[in-house]
Amino acid sequence: MNILAVESSCDETAVAIVRDGRQVLTDCIASQVALHRIYGGVVPEIASRKHVEVIYGLAEQALGQAGLSRGELDALAVTYAPGLIGAVLVGVNFAKAAALALDKPLIPVHHIRGHIAANYLAYPDLEPPFLCLVASGGHTMFVDVQDYTQMRILGGTLDDAAGESFDKVARVLGMPYPGGAALDQAAQLGDDTKYVLPRPRPGDNPYDMSFSGLKTAALNLIHHAQQVGQELDRDSLCAGFCRAVSEILVSRAVLALEETGYRKIAIAGGVAANSRIRRDLGAAAAERNATVYMPPLALCGDNGAMIGAQAYYEFLAGNVADMSLNAYATKSILGEQLSSAK
Repeated sequence: MNILAVESSCDETAVAIVRDGRQVLTDCIASQVALHRIYGGVVPEIASRKHVEVIYGLAEQALGQAGLSRGELDALAVTYAPGLIGAVLVGVNFAKAAALALDKPLIPVHHIRGHIAANYLAYPDLEPPFLCLVASGGHTMFVDVQDYTQMRILGGTLDDAAGESFDKVARVLGMPYPGGAALDQAAQLGDDTKYVLPRPRPGDNPYDMSFSGLKTAALNLIHHAQQVGQELDRDSLCAGFCRAVSEILVSRAVLALEETGYRKIAIAGGVAANSRIRRDLGAAAAERNATVYMPPLALCGDNGAMIGAQAYYEFLAGNVADMSLNAYATKSILGEQLSSAK
């Protein structure tokens, strides 16, 4: 089954063609990083306009690279939630128009489910059930992946996402966008014990997390050094911050493995590219004879291939849409509608 998948939830326009949920025929991405770097972060209106400019040409490019005609496509898939609403709308409207014109099924895919599915592309032997740590710019949660389309959230952040915290600290330190990658590079040169940073434990759910206090503590260290004219060891602060985030995430991953009895844990989302988190999670899993699945860096960020992978299993489960499909800025990975744009 050849699925043309569209992803436009933030600042990457991506169109991929995936066969049977596991084989990537092509994955074309038009990055906007250089454009948004001027402003230090994503400007939603600019992102939406850029999606409009490139999405049709990107789809044609994907077909050409895959050596397929439009008639050889079996379905269209698209990220319909969550994301910047204007950006998501561009992808949804393009996919709806293409599905209507080609008389093909339209498959809506939740962006976070797509990130989890990136692991199916990297590891053809991976099948549910397994645990997944989802960590991105807007989401941080532990998911019990019971089946390809049946999932349970064990817990998540109660405020800021891990990726958002990385980006904010990096921006205040004067690092270029995207800040998370720059902060990770600096951390590898620093002493992760030099600065003391908190590891909040909010609420009664042991899987819930909070990154707001950690982020604020790091920002206070930066601002205090500026105010008193003290030299800040930037690399060591980055190292300490990465260590703190990693310990928050990995400690809960260990607890989830112990309580569920699972021997498989995956990581997904942009923060899955962080070298400290990858190293610590790998070591913790090895100590417990668990297998850890970490997609290559190219599949950690937003891409169309992950949407095409999850779309195959959504289709098998009967999750298809008609022309009334809308875009949503926020929506639970379980399907519960939280907010919408008409």
